[in-house]
Amino acid sequence: MTKKVMILATNGFEQSELMKPKANLEDAGIETTVVSLEKGSIKGWDKDDWGESVSVDKTVDEIENCEGYDALLLPGGQINPDLLRVNERAVAIVKEFNMAGKPIAAICHAPWLLIEAGIVEGKTATSYHSIRTDLKNAGANVVDQEVATDGNIITSRNPDDIPAFSKELISRLQEEKVGEPA
Repeated sequence: MTKKVMILATNGFEQSELMKPKANLEDAGIETTVVSLEKGSIKGWDKDDWGESVSVDKTVDEIENCEGYDALLLPGGQINPDLLRVNERAVAIVKEFNMAGKPIAAICHAPWLLIEAGIVEGKTATSYHSIRTDLKNAGANVVDQEVATDGNIITSRNPDDIPAFSKELISRLQEEKVGEPA
């Protein structure tokens, strides 16, 4: 059965942190669904200016629960996770994936959503250097490495880590195939 990953993002997502993992997942035969705050499309942030737009497949309000999805991908950027972490439904989605024990992959500033959901205490995690104090204050064991995995939480620091970040998420999803009935 094909694995499905929800990508939770809104305007201001770091372009490379959504586009590259999305392409890597799809190249591995994994379906992706972009979920956002509003219908239509969302615009990325590409280094120092607005970048490309991505079509939104569903809004957060159209998501009843995390059933039907095998993992959650949270791209970073400063604007995107900051807007998402003040949306109750977006934070609830993160909590639901965590309660179900499904992989949650957050890169760059996206661990702000993990903090807001209250799911990093006691977890080993990494992030963009400017929010590591936020992670530490939320009770995480903060490390500086390209990928930190603790239970169902996968975190990375920045766009340079995307290959390792994508590989870890894809590996986790493929591991779970092994135990599925034929």
